[in-house]
Amino acid sequence: MATYAYRCTTDGPFDLVAAMGTAPQTGTCPRCAAPARRVWTAPRLSTADPRRMALIDSTKATAERPEVVTALPPGRVDRRGSVAIQRNPALAKLPRP
Repeated sequence: MATYAYRCTTDGPFDLVAAMGTAPQTGTCPRCAAPARRVWTAPRLSTADPRRMALIDSTKATAERPEVVTALPPGRVDRRGSVAIQRNPALAKLPRP
């Protein structure tokens, strides 16, 4: 469903929700029941969920400019001085060849 904007000559702007592509050119004002013309506006992208928009933005950014790793992530250091690999305990239950 999409939200379409209309403007009544007496009561001002109002929104109607209709299936995408099925909005009529004129709608009925919910206050005075007069016919109102459809108004063309910019998409309302700012009304989206901020977390969802941040995820979309970060996904687009990494597609164009992927992050380059310059060092290993912090972790435990073993006796030899190298970073120990963190192992998944569930993998220990798998059969060994």
